[in-house]
Amino acid sequence: MQTLQEIQNFKGKYPKQLWYLFFSEMWERFCFYGMRGMLVVFMVNHLAMDEKTANLQYGATQAWVYAFTFIGGLFADKILGLRKSLFWGGILMILGSIILAIDPKNLFFIGISFTIVGTGFFKPNISSMVGQLYQDSDPRRDAGFSFFYMGVNLGALIGGYVCIAVAEGSMWQSLVPEHLRWNVGFGFAAFVMIISLLTFTQTQKTLSTIGLSPIQEMETSKRKILEMATYLGSLLIIPVIIIMVADTKYTDYFMMFIGPASIIYLLYEMKNFSSSENKKLIAALVFIIFSIFFWAFFEQSGGSLSLFAANNLNNTVGGVALSPNGVNNSANSLFVIGFAALVGLVWIWMAKKKIEPNTIIKFGLAFLFLAGGFWVFYYTQFFADLNGKTSLGIFTLGWLVITFGELCLSPIGMSAMTKLSPQKTQAVMMGMWFLASAYGQYFAGILGANIAEASEKASNLEKLILYADGYKQLAIYAFLLGILLIVISPFVKKLMQEVK
Repeated sequence: MQTLQEIQNFKGKYPKQLWYLFFSEMWERFCFYGMRGMLVVFMVNHLAMDEKTANLQYGATQAWVYAFTFIGGLFADKILGLRKSLFWGGILMILGSIILAIDPKNLFFIGISFTIVGTGFFKPNISSMVGQLYQDSDPRRDAGFSFFYMGVNLGALIGGYVCIAVAEGSMWQSLVPEHLRWNVGFGFAAFVMIISLLTFTQTQKTLSTIGLSPIQEMETSKRKILEMATYLGSLLIIPVIIIMVADTKYTDYFMMFIGPASIIYLLYEMKNFSSSENKKLIAALVFIIFSIFFWAFFEQSGGSLSLFAANNLNNTVGGVALSPNGVNNSANSLFVIGFAALVGLVWIWMAKKKIEPNTIIKFGLAFLFLAGGFWVFYYTQFFADLNGKTSLGIFTLGWLVITFGELCLSPIGMSAMTKLSPQKTQAVMMGMWFLASAYGQYFAGILGANIAEASEKASNLEKLILYADGYKQLAIYAFLLGILLIVISPFVKKLMQEVK
């Protein structure tokens, strides 16, 4: 078995362990994105919610998913270790998906709550393990995260398209009886999550000491008590989550509390670090705060853009009939797969030439691409027919533009968290990175609800124009944020010190 040093001194572009984590994460993301694509449409069509409520509900649900990654990261850092945390999260996600597959209409919030807690334990810890495959100064780290991110998106592509296309009936109509379509859609998520967990358990022995419990040296009985208390506590919190997800006002209270609380906790931790380490942590916070805005716009995909796709898009791209919502939910992932490795190699090539932009400039570029994509969504209104149906092809082009923005921010951001954080607080910082996504999802729900409310009594054509105008506003805000990031880049670069 390789030692940690041997793993980190790998030859070539990627360590072999990255492949194992890649496949485990791929199937988990199939589960997650498959579920995400079904939520808003299911709530409107089968839980009789209006579009405004469904958007708020979607934002709340997704906010809880990402907020729990902060809590999962904390327990992994302090008690379980990355591996046990990931395994426990996988078990809870499987249970949640099975509950939804059995009776999605009556058990919706119960199944969703199991999935929320499970994702919190799974998601931040697998990303932290990827970071630990590299030495701190290894320039191949960004390329490694870009490759890992491609695995995320391969799962998201397949799950994001298949689950909603089967549930809506635009795929496998003859194979799946109409009354079972949604059950099968949710059932897929459970099946692939089992594959994800098996992949991890069968390959974890290659990880040397990565992800082992931080309290291994503790007396066995004490360690077992702490671990069992963590497992039991995460089960006991599920009924509370069910209540809080079902009523979005509780989510409002939670979001008012968790962000400030996490920053206070970080400030408490910072007293144990040197001035140099603390400057890097402040730089990490700048990235975290800006990423909230990025995800608030980007995550319209699961909320308002899902309803836009269902109501206002035709179903062909280049003459091929496709599910509009399947395309909305998976096009971004397809483009990431097509371009992630290429972008990663471009960063490596630029680094060799000593012209690679630093991380903060990459973030600025991400917002400029995001602005361009939303401008394309706005522009779809000029291709509409009298029924308010517009081009799925033009809409897909918008996702192509946004994808380049995501590739400048998300894998780079995850990599930056591991580079800017002292190892003792890495999982917490990764949790805060995902907590920023929680705020993004939360604000995405509010933005989407505002767009939906404006178009409540409109005809389909009027609804198209109102949604498009909403996307134009988001394009303008994204552009201004991108310019601001580029302007402040010299100050943030100083805080980052030697970190590129």
